[in-house]
Amino acid sequence: MFKELKSYLDENKVKLVAVSKTRPQKSILELYDQGQRLFGENRVQELVDKHSELPKDIAWHMIGSLQKNKVKYIAPFISLIHSVDSLGLAQTIEKEAIKNNRKINILLQVKIAKEDSKAGYDIDQLMTELPDILEFKNINILGLMGMGTFTKDTNLTTAEFKFLTKKFRDLKESTFSNSENFTEISMGMSGDYKIAVQCGTTMVRIGSLLFS
Repeated sequence: MFKELKSYLDENKVKLVAVSKTRPQKSILELYDQGQRLFGENRVQELVDKHSELPKDIAWHMIGSLQKNKVKYIAPFISLIHSVDSLGLAQTIEKEAIKNNRKINILLQVKIAKEDSKAGYDIDQLMTELPDILEFKNINILGLMGMGTFTKDTNLTTAEFKFLTKKFRDLKESTFSNSENFTEISMGMSGDYKIAVQCGTTMVRIGSLLFS
């Protein structure tokens, strides 16, 4: 499945983040040996353990909710944090980035699903806090992330993904018109990645299709 999926995504110029949460190192190395280098985790301790034990050229992505008091554990090495949804979290990431003398790449998570369980910025709140986040010098804002509603209604999923793409383009034309970094839309998982590709994603987060 990996080769077919990777070929499809490469044709559409979409990055593959292999969601390796709860997966053993052996399974991760099997994908690594086939050329996969982007892996996503949603728990800090598991992420730290895997980073310390697996090849150092893996680019680790934090894709789950991130508590401020745990940022320090991943700040030295994290490649991209997908789930920044508050000024407070961004401020903590900035402080830890400075301590580690590096810039940390982030995505701003926007709430696009109707489900209360889904995290993310309300658009109005994002626009209120964004000017302050832009003041941070050790954070690179690469784009937006969103999680669609868990549903079989493809029309709903399409609408949610198109909403995120529109917000990305609006920001690209306004706030980030002079930014070369603001290029990424992270949306789409195992059940809806093809819809995400059609709607303009640049990065999909896929686990079960790869590790089943």
